[in-house]
Amino acid sequence: MSTFRAAAIQMRSGIDPQGNVATLDRLVGDAAAQGAHYVQTPEMTGAVQRSREGLAAVLRDEENDLVVKAASQLSARHGIYLHIGSTAIAADDGRIANRAFLFGPDGKKITSYDKIHMFDVDLDNGESWRESAVYAAGVDTVLADLPFGRMGLAICYDIRFPQLFRAQVEAGASILTAPAAFTRQTGEAHWHVLQRARAIENGAFVISAAQGGLHEDGRETYGHSLIVSPWGEILAEADHDEPAVIVADIDIAQSAAARRKVPNLKNARAFGLRIAEAQVEKKKESIAAS
Repeated sequence: MSTFRAAAIQMRSGIDPQGNVATLDRLVGDAAAQGAHYVQTPEMTGAVQRSREGLAAVLRDEENDLVVKAASQLSARHGIYLHIGSTAIAADDGRIANRAFLFGPDGKKITSYDKIHMFDVDLDNGESWRESAVYAAGVDTVLADLPFGRMGLAICYDIRFPQLFRAQVEAGASILTAPAAFTRQTGEAHWHVLQRARAIENGAFVISAAQGGLHEDGRETYGHSLIVSPWGEILAEADHDEPAVIVADIDIAQSAAARRKVPNLKNARAFGLRIAEAQVEKKKESIAAS
């Protein structure tokens, strides 16, 4: 199976996981009705909640999480691969994981991935985020072998770290993912170029479902869920910030074709690094001495 139909679900998750699960149920059903074999949801599918106290009130471990339970049921009901972009999970050590899940058509979990790179930034207009104050960073990148190809898992801010995706591709990935909750400010500036760059430089498909719009907790996300080809072509986009489902038919052979046309992966070379000494001051000293 080298071809498949991929769907990315755009959401506007609120602070109530039960309400978000109801939306998840509806949108996954829409994607399955459109023939999707693989369906991806955004980062923080279960709850977009900036209040630590509010998040703690709805936090559950993996076994009892509402989104995890719903995803298992939905993947089996529709016979699809369901990728929960991420949801907050109570970790064993008492901390919180920003964790992605991938379920198979039998409803069983294939794998999970904890977000590695924490969004600790200070943006213009006073917007500031410190994910590391709330979440424990993951330590391993994760790949999954699906019938249609090897897939690399990542989450949101990971997209700004090309070395992560290059490691996945060097390990055989032809499909990359970066489900997100990009801020409106960073999304307007960088969302499209980052998604397309990761696709082009790796000769891989990139699928990124996104959160969009003004959320119940007051934050605003960019939307514009994307599916991008290995040549950098946008195959499908939700060109707004409203909840939506986008689909695209993917032929994995296009990844190999793109890598043949521009074989940068094969042409890559190891290299050293040296810093040339500045000669300006030495020259001035020589002139002064004469």
